[in-house]
Parts: sequence; structure tokens; C-alpha cells
Amino acid sequence: METPVRSIFEHIDTPALLIDRDIMMDNLLFMQHKAMQYGVQLRPHTKTHRMPELARLQMETGAAGITVAKVGEAEIMAAHGLTDIFIANQIVGLAKLERIKALAEKITIRLGVDNTYQVDQLAQVFAAAAMPIEVLIELEVGENRSGVITDDELLQLARYIHRQEKVVLKGVFSHEGHTYKAADQADCMAKALVSQQQTLRAADIIRQAGIPLDTVSIGATPSLMQGEIIPGITEIRPGTY
Repeated sequence: METPVRSIFEHIDTPALLIDRDIMMDNLLFMQHKAMQYGVQLRPHTKTHRMPELARLQMETGAAGITVAKVGEAEIMAAHGLTDIFIANQIVGLAKLERIKALAEKITIRLGVDNTYQVDQLAQVFAAAAMPIEVLIELEVGENRSGVITDDELLQLARYIHRQEKVVLKGVFSHEGHTYKAADQADCMAKALVSQQQTLRAADIIRQAGIPLDTVSIGATPSLMQGEIIPGITEIRPGTY
């Protein structure tokens, strides 16, 4: 006789988070398989679950690393054994950057930039560090939240970073968050295509200036669940899949 659902869960106090493991694993494997299909690295954003246990599971299923939004999230993940982290945000303030420096002495960590003020602070904090800090320039591709907007801004910032000794430019990244508000699937895919093209174009502009890049990173779950990934993209960062 099948056990009533109530008797299974009635001993759990509220609030409580219940996870259907089968559905969760289907979701994790779906995005991992998509990354493999297009030959890109999966670096999931942990903003939805914020759980080291789940982040480790994502790594075990094939992720190349994880993405976080804040220094504190990176510290918690690192304390629980996650060793390759990208902070997809512009972190400003010497106190926070000192914490990033402490992390960089233990794990592989990168962060986003979109202005010279932040680069100057990073150069100050990492001046005496054994290894430079690696950064990615964020591009504004439609969400109107953060990132460089014009080609001139992009190129000036890339050249500014390239002149630094302890701040190294490793790539570009974007977040097509406006696809969450797409009218339908076709609109979502169209917006995602334009965003990917803009991100690839930015990488080409920097490379044509003689500055090498190894990472072209995009991320937003709706577009990555629905659409294709253009050749040249190296990394995807979905967070709510």
C-alpha cells in the first residue's frame, strides 16, 4: 500500500526546502549535455541555490567551475572545496578586493570589470601579490544594468588593463538578462542571438588590437535553454535551470 504523502513529510518543520532529486539531476544533465553538444564550458551561476553541496554536484556532472555574484558567496564556496570561481560582477572597495586577494592565494578566481576606477583599485591591492588577478570585461547587451556600452569604451578599457602589471585581461562576458522578459520563444532566441553576436564582436575588437583573450562567456537560462550557441563562445553561465 502506497504511503500517503502527508506521512512522509509531516515530521519536517517549516520553513524547509524540499528537492526532487530526479528532476534536479535531469536539469543538471540537460545543461551539461548542451554545453558538451556545442563544445563550450559550463560555469553555472549558483545564485539560485547558493549551496556548496549542489555546486559540487554540478562540478561532478562536468562543470568547469562556478559563477557567483558576491565576494561572500565566493568565500563560502571556496571554504567548501570549490576552487575555480568567477565573480560575474564589478567589485569595488579596497576591503572587498583584499578579500578577493586572500581567495586568489588559495583558488583560481576571476572577476568582472567595466571601469578604470575598479582596475586601479585592483592594481593597488595586488601590487605586491605573487600572481596577478585575472579579469573579464562585461558588455552591456540589452539588460541595461552594467557593462561597457560603446566600442571606444571597450577598447580603451582593454588597453588600460593590458598596460597593468598585476591585472590581466582574460576575456569578455555578457548577461542577456533581458531574455527573461521576451514575448515568446522566437523573441527570446532573437534577443539571445544578437547578444551573442555583440559579445563575439567585442572579443574580435580586442583581439584585433593585439590583446589576446581566452574566454568569451555568455549567460542567461532562458536563452540557453531555448537557443543555439554560436561558434566562438567558450563558456556559458546559466543560473536558474
